[in-house]
Amino acid sequence: MLRETTHILKLEDLSDFLDKLSEEEHSPATLEKYNRALNRFFACLTDGVVSKKLVIAYKNQLSAQYAPASVNTTLAALNGLFKFLDWQECRVKPLRIQRRVFAAREKELSREEYERLVSASKEQGDERLSLLIQLMGATGLRVSEIHSVTLSSVQRGKAEISMKGKSRVILLPGKLCRKLLKYAKKQKIASGELFLTRSGRPLNRKEIWAQMKRLCRAANVAPEKVFPHNLRHLFARIFYAAHKDISKLADLLGHSSIETTRIYLLSSGEEHILALDRLQMVC
Repeated sequence: MLRETTHILKLEDLSDFLDKLSEEEHSPATLEKYNRALNRFFACLTDGVVSKKLVIAYKNQLSAQYAPASVNTTLAALNGLFKFLDWQECRVKPLRIQRRVFAAREKELSREEYERLVSASKEQGDERLSLLIQLMGATGLRVSEIHSVTLSSVQRGKAEISMKGKSRVILLPGKLCRKLLKYAKKQKIASGELFLTRSGRPLNRKEIWAQMKRLCRAANVAPEKVFPHNLRHLFARIFYAAHKDISKLADLLGHSSIETTRIYLLSSGEEHILALDRLQMVC
């Protein structure tokens, strides 16, 4: 029997790999996810020893604890690292995920719930958060793209988004622009980004996420539905319901594949049940 190949993983290897991803202009959110996944894996090693057998065992351990999509995110990080280090024999296959037909009802944010979040933030006197929620809900922006909405872009009525070597232009609704300009004047923002902390630093995604979560009770919305990316999904569903143009929607969301956009349009199982009932196939 051939002896299994082993390697020694060092913390510097993780840093070098993440630096490479940064140079390739991967998004901050991706870098953060990969950093967490890689450091969690490294903490499980004994003296940094890595082998294919160990990676498979780690994959099985993750599969017993986490959802398949989360497991595959970790495996993508590990496989990327192993490719970078030229440890090809350590790479493992991702989990196969059956194509979903409908979305989980407990995580689907409705328009009514969205409006309650906006109202709750206004009632709490948090105009900044109210406008942030409306910006993401009205444009489908990723939370990592909010920094592209500057005073000058609001004055022009459009923002140019550049990520991963791709760029697109987002048109900003006139009513939203008027609100943002009024907010900027009140906050004495003469240029640059609009959504800042009290010290003048741009809000980061963790701060926005935490502030949205704090609204849940006041808005009477389940916490598992309230996070920035869910506003992007809500925008996609409402846009498609109004225009039925998935290609245009893909452009607005910055998707290179319509298949990715299709995932955003999954409706709840409740809607599928109603559709089946309308077939009237039960006598």
